[in-house]
Amino acid sequence: MSSLDPRIVQGLCVLLAAVGSAAPVVAQHGAQGGEWRHFGGDSGSTRYAPLDQIDRDNFSRLEVAWRWESPDVLLKDMTDKTPGPYRSMPLMIDGVVYIATNLGQVAALDPATGEELWRHDPRDWEIEQRGSLVQIRGIEFWSDGEAERVLIATRGGRLVSIDTKTGEPDPEFGEEGVVDLMQGLLPGRANRNMNWTAPVTVVADTIVIGGTVFDFPHRNNNPPGDVRGFDIRTGKLKWTFHAVPREGEPYIETWENESWRKMGNTNVWSMMSADHELGYVYLPFGTPTNDYYGGDRHGDNVYAESIVCLDARNGEVVWHFQTIHHGVWDYDLASAPNLVDITVDGRNIKAVAVVSKVAMTYVFDRATGEPVWPIVEAPVDYHSRIPGEKLSRTQPFTTRPPPFETLGIDYDDLIDFTPELRAEAFEVIRDYVIGPVFTPPIVHGEDGKRAYLQNPGPGGGANWTGASFDPETNILYVPSLTRPGAISLSAPDPARSDWRYSINRRPMPKVQGLPLLKPPYRRITAFDMNRGEMLWQVPLGEGPRDHPAIRHLNLGRLGTPPQDGVVTEGGVLVTKTLVISIEPIVDELGDRSANGSHVVAFDKATGELLAQIEVERSLHGGPMTYMHEGRQYILVAGGGERPGPGTPVEAVAVAGATRPTPRHPPRESELLAFALPRAGAAPRPNGRR
Repeated sequence: MSSLDPRIVQGLCVLLAAVGSAAPVVAQHGAQGGEWRHFGGDSGSTRYAPLDQIDRDNFSRLEVAWRWESPDVLLKDMTDKTPGPYRSMPLMIDGVVYIATNLGQVAALDPATGEELWRHDPRDWEIEQRGSLVQIRGIEFWSDGEAERVLIATRGGRLVSIDTKTGEPDPEFGEEGVVDLMQGLLPGRANRNMNWTAPVTVVADTIVIGGTVFDFPHRNNNPPGDVRGFDIRTGKLKWTFHAVPREGEPYIETWENESWRKMGNTNVWSMMSADHELGYVYLPFGTPTNDYYGGDRHGDNVYAESIVCLDARNGEVVWHFQTIHHGVWDYDLASAPNLVDITVDGRNIKAVAVVSKVAMTYVFDRATGEPVWPIVEAPVDYHSRIPGEKLSRTQPFTTRPPPFETLGIDYDDLIDFTPELRAEAFEVIRDYVIGPVFTPPIVHGEDGKRAYLQNPGPGGGANWTGASFDPETNILYVPSLTRPGAISLSAPDPARSDWRYSINRRPMPKVQGLPLLKPPYRRITAFDMNRGEMLWQVPLGEGPRDHPAIRHLNLGRLGTPPQDGVVTEGGVLVTKTLVISIEPIVDELGDRSANGSHVVAFDKATGELLAQIEVERSLHGGPMTYMHEGRQYILVAGGGERPGPGTPVEAVAVAGATRPTPRHPPRESELLAFALPRAGAAPRPNGRR
């Protein structure tokens, strides 16, 4: 196996038995009782709800039932912070919707009207801004059957436990309901580069929290991304897991020349998942500092870019698997692991599936860490041309499921809509280095080349939106983005930086404004997780079909192309009847507009696009759903960006029928609730009551 080329290895389907006759195990049931209690619907991140009031026959009739405007907009004159795209995932528990704002407030809303019941403001916006993106992706809910709490980790470093009945902090938790997350960080580091944007996870009465660390520091003094466990009732620190091992700890030898003493990052910035029966939490780790240059940290660098299973009761490692050795491509594990109960070759397996930026899906027994299908260590090009670098000779390649994006770039991957476009693509590519996945980065200008075209790029593949799992069919749905990156390094000014080399972030080359590679540019892939096989893959988004160079071809959907500064949005919601997602409205060049999005529904079995509704708000968050008083709602967060010029829009069904809806002027951050019209109810302007 070691003699095979990596591009061949990753595509192999080993000769495993297809699937046994035993019935599949169904233990991860998704969001139950019409509620949505965690970021991923349940603690296993299935993002599945067994609701069917909204179906293929009526989806196109959805209307805006209510809107809630985030108080972020009210603070714009009180702070110099500019909130980023609003992506917060709401929860719905016991007849109340809970939602965080980008600036750290938490609000409780009436699920039928969006009326605000209470709002807690920890005044996080007064704290000095850390990092570059002002946003919070979600919150966590916990109850012991009597006490009920909503927990938020704010960007400024506050862990707050809020009583759901009053909206006030729990006085028994920390100091008057607040734990200072800045306390206990490694001294002597640039701890101001640490912030918190993802929801915490509660398992075994322990709040497990990672953190976001700024990726591009000028100095090699970033904090390591240690993961901590706090007591859910008192807020007292129970344990700390060292992401970069310290003296006397396992795997210290994978940080050669004592680089563990100085290296930072290696953090869990995205969402986690938990198995409450086992008491385990599953952590997706990111890349060490410096993301693209490892000359100061030779070795494999465990636990960087690893999936780590911890016992939440004591913080001890149960098992781990490193997906990238000595990463220099920014291939963070950016998605919440999916807990999936599957049947493979007649054997029932409680598994965990981890989708990745490198477009592979790693599947393990979640109790033992044993791979469900072989993961092959295959040779890669390790001949770095950057002074001081020492790359790994092998990298792990999955054998099942197959990759959900193209790995690497060769000439067959270049745009070929017309001979003219293809010829121009060949001219453009001459200035760049291309090759298989894990091709080493280059120094800018080396051999006259501008950059290495990395595919998937650091913002491609599967990102923070993660995958979704249907526990009734055992199908995994993966939204992903074909987003290569133009990567090169250069020596920074020694007066400003102590790195020998750092990244040059350059725009990807285009061909007459079109992406360099073939479509689809954004896609959803469905995998049968009993077999480890792809069932279907469809584009997500119309894409640049009306571009002047190709409109005459009458092409089908191409998928929305990547935009500079915009990563994968939304993700996928799976219900009893539909796969639901969001996609931006784009102009003829495929560039997104800040004034509109589509909410789309696909057939779960085939990927057929069934219907789409158009709204004037640019949506960014993941869709979720719940049932309240006999009515199913779908909620999505949006706005937060500066709106551009727009025109009135309509709701459009795929069949071609249109019905006008009143135009709602662009706003700042807000939460939108969609539902079917009430029987006999007259339309309400803008969905307001």
